[in-house]
Amino acid sequence: MKETTLTVKNETGLHSRPADVFVRTAKLYKSDIQVSKGEKKANAKTILKLILLNVCENDEITISADGEDEDAALADLKALVESDFNKINPAVQI
Repeated sequence: MKETTLTVKNETGLHSRPADVFVRTAKLYKSDIQVSKGEKKANAKTILKLILLNVCENDEITISADGEDEDAALADLKALVESDFNKINPAVQI
């Protein structure tokens, strides 16, 4: 299992469109991917659970991945968050 901790800079946090893009990206990977904020944890492949974390601008989140493609999953999700959710993986349909 690997993890990375990031600060969400998007002014809407991890809601609606950013959460949708995040979930679609996470679903590209076989690994189990979790997002945590404080004591709360959610499956990164379930949009409702992710939105219920209530991640706002400047909140710190930890993304963890466990599985055969965990390195690629973390790298892609980290790049997505750091790009303010503007990096679109070509495999993600919007």
